[in-house]
Amino acid sequence: MSIHWRATTSRLLLAYGVFFVIWGTVLLGVIYWETLHYLENRTDRQLQQQISYLRSLNEDHLLVALNDYEVLEETNYNAWGLFDAHGKWLYGDILQMPPGLTDDSVTLRLPTGDVISGPFAPQTHMLSVIASRLSNGHILVLAHTTRIAAQVSSIIWHALWWGLSFTLVPGLIGGLILNRAPRRRIRQVESATREIVQGNLQRRLPVSNRGDELDRLAAIVNDMLDQIERLMGEVKGVCDNIAHDLRTPLTRLRSQLYRVQQQMHEDDPHVVLIEQCVSDIDEVLGRFRALLRISELEDRRRREGFIAVDLGQTLQHVHELYAPLAEDQHLQFVLNVDPDLRAQADPDLLFEAIGNLVGNAIKFTPPGGSVTLSAKRTDPHVAHVEVADSGPGIPEQQRQAVWQRFYRGEGGRDAATGHGLGLSIVAAIAKLHDFDLRIEGDQKGTRMVMICPLL
Repeated sequence: MSIHWRATTSRLLLAYGVFFVIWGTVLLGVIYWETLHYLENRTDRQLQQQISYLRSLNEDHLLVALNDYEVLEETNYNAWGLFDAHGKWLYGDILQMPPGLTDDSVTLRLPTGDVISGPFAPQTHMLSVIASRLSNGHILVLAHTTRIAAQVSSIIWHALWWGLSFTLVPGLIGGLILNRAPRRRIRQVESATREIVQGNLQRRLPVSNRGDELDRLAAIVNDMLDQIERLMGEVKGVCDNIAHDLRTPLTRLRSQLYRVQQQMHEDDPHVVLIEQCVSDIDEVLGRFRALLRISELEDRRRREGFIAVDLGQTLQHVHELYAPLAEDQHLQFVLNVDPDLRAQADPDLLFEAIGNLVGNAIKFTPPGGSVTLSAKRTDPHVAHVEVADSGPGIPEQQRQAVWQRFYRGEGGRDAATGHGLGLSIVAAIAKLHDFDLRIEGDQKGTRMVMICPLL
């Protein structure tokens, strides 16, 4: 199961987990410190009370009481030592005066190694040690281990780790389970949005029965898409109807002008004017045909007729068709194709798109230049179909606009004939096939690149 930490749910889950860990650690840390402080104070008070009581006994009763003191609790908890006025050992299992210890009945914390004693030798805990001078000048030393405090602290830290384990692990698993539903809905929205971007305006974002924020947002977007589809449909319908309705009268007008032209004498001064009118009508009809062609290509139902197409064979046919035109323009026309390049496409539309790119390159390349048509495998699943020329190039600021309908660069209408819809048809064909288009090159030439997923 993959985890997408960039998702809002995952980030909230991580933030809550970190917050809980910090808060739980601080809470148990406070409990640990308070418990340890209480146990140390309690041990100090007991030692002070015990040494105060023992100091009031005479020497005979003192030794008996000291032996009883050692067995009052579990083994290795208590120890004692009796020293003369000069610190020489007399009785007990503490064999020498601990360093730094005074006889003023003040408790000290000393390492076990500083107290030479059999019961404490194998231990590594700190000891609470107190000393007091008796009435006969002897010095009495009592020691009590802090093992209980260490055991309590160990219990607290074990509780911390077990608490974190029993909380974070189920919380993480539960969070991942809860995160699956939003991630699944986001993937559905992403899939629907990708189809809408590709031109399927009939697609809508999925809406569940929960009525949450994502559903409300999807409903708003769907309403917006309804309005966009309606407006684009109206605009497209108007353009298509105009183009379709004007074709018939323009065709009749052209036929009538042509008949009049045929009936006129060659030396009639109106022959040239009528010929120009026929040419202008042909140009308008060509634009209408191109507009209707683009509208036809925007219907994604044409994808149902896609088959496996050999890119190399298609480029070979394009090269054979345009080679004579390139030769007439005194251009070098080169074909380079990698073997075994097959894509899912409409063969006629693919031929038309590549042919438009090649025709455009030949038209704008000056005599003596070169045009290269190539298909290269860039990785196991992608091929680049390139049409490169040595023409004047396309300025970078115009490279997105050239795909728009009726767009021409500066001087385009004077430099060459056409109606500015050739590259728009190429863009519509590429969009229908989910191919990417890219314009590269500089002022010394242009490279039109069509990126095609391979089978």
